[in-house]
Amino acid sequence: MAFEPAKQKYTGSIREVVLGTGDKAVKIGGRSAYPFYTFEGEMPNLPRVAMEIWDKDPNGEWSDVALEPFKDVVHDPAAWAKKCVEEYGAEILVVQTKSADPNAENKPAEEVAEVVKSVVDAVDVPVVVWGVANHEKDTEVMRAVAEKCAGKNVAISPVEEGDYKQIGAACLGYQHTVVASSPIDVNLAKQLNILLGNLGVPEDKIVIDPTTGGLGYGLEYSYSVIERITQAALTQGDDKLQQPIICNVANEVWKCKEANQTTEEAPEMGDQKTRGVMMEAVTAIDLLIAGADVVVMRHPEAIKLVKGFIEKMV
Repeated sequence: MAFEPAKQKYTGSIREVVLGTGDKAVKIGGRSAYPFYTFEGEMPNLPRVAMEIWDKDPNGEWSDVALEPFKDVVHDPAAWAKKCVEEYGAEILVVQTKSADPNAENKPAEEVAEVVKSVVDAVDVPVVVWGVANHEKDTEVMRAVAEKCAGKNVAISPVEEGDYKQIGAACLGYQHTVVASSPIDVNLAKQLNILLGNLGVPEDKIVIDPTTGGLGYGLEYSYSVIERITQAALTQGDDKLQQPIICNVANEVWKCKEANQTTEEAPEMGDQKTRGVMMEAVTAIDLLIAGADVVVMRHPEAIKLVKGFIEKMV
């Protein structure tokens, strides 16, 4: 008698969202079961790894081990983007608009948007543009980005309750995707999706950013919330939470103390490069298991580990 495993019955599925345009557009979501549970449902689109770049030179802010693979191009975001695609096989790019931060360089919105446009024009893969979580500045920058990149279907993040009307309207007007960001809370994620829907943003133009904590810095909270969002979407059929999920992993992992302490400063924790790579890879893999459809990463070796994990799981 053949063994038949017990199977979960699902009442919902994750919507499919398309990032980018043309031949290199990427479909995310579309699952009708928990992540990698292909014995229970369909998983037409594998989870994706996006590579991050900054819109400014991160020298002095990144550790040497994180900077090493990109040290020849970090002064030029467009060249950096090309290296990620051509050398490291990036399928999605995330431009972190760090130069716009009002507490740092506070560059004008038009200047930031021009840099983003140079990246979008330099590559043929989908681009996500990530702001600084300052409502006033993000509204200025993302409106300018939306206009300059009209028709390119960039994904704009973070769109929060405090700025969703302004940025959401810009995404609607210029045909971009919204990344709805809420602070590690299922109900707040649902509420923001409802607000965006009331604004007129189509369901196939919304991606959820539930806010990400790194390994040892809140990962368990992010994992729990993503898992609960996935459960509500699939087993409870909650159509307001059936959006694919993106997690900004690198930004959280590589700013923590343990990833930045050198081998000499913390010999008890072993080699710094190995430590940082493993912290990033473990965080990303945990979030993929919880239900993330896109993880944003930095170090090529960590990315290789995560892509290898995805291949083995399917």
